[in-house]
Amino acid sequence: MKTPNRFWETKKLSEMTPDEWESLCDGCGKCCLKTVVFEDDGTLAFTNIACRLLDRSTCRCRHYDKRTRYVPECKQITAQNLKYCYWLPKTCAYRLLDEGKPLPAWHPLISGSPLSVHQAGMSAAGRCVSAKPEEEFQNYIVDWDDL
Repeated sequence: MKTPNRFWETKKLSEMTPDEWESLCDGCGKCCLKTVVFEDDGTLAFTNIACRLLDRSTCRCRHYDKRTRYVPECKQITAQNLKYCYWLPKTCAYRLLDEGKPLPAWHPLISGSPLSVHQAGMSAAGRCVSAKPEEEFQNYIVDWDDL
C-alpha cells in the first residue's frame, strides 16, 4: 500500500510534524553503527559495530524514547542540527531530502512496507556485530556501498 500523502515532496524538513519527521526513518540502523574519525585528516569511517541498544535483527532501538539516558552520545536528529550530522549514511532519508534528492524505491514510505529496507539489503540487519569495550573499533571498519 503506497502512502497517498507524499508530504516529503511538498514540505521542507523544518515544516514537518513530529510524526512525519519520524516516519522518514527507514529503520536501516546504519546511523547506529559506531564510526571512527581519523585525527590526521578528519576522515570518517563506518564500522559494523552496532550501538548496544540496537536490535541487530530488526535494526530498531530497544529504548528509542530513552536512548540518550542509556547512551548519552546518541544524537537526536532534527531539522536544525541536520547539517552537523555528517555521519549519517548516504541512504538516510533526512540526508537525501536535505540534499534535494528523492527517496529510494525501497524506502517504506514509497514501498508501503517497513520490511522493504531489509529486503533490499539496505539495512544493517545481519551485517553488524556487538563489540566488547576493549576491542579496537578500527578493526571493524567496513566499506559498504550504502554508507
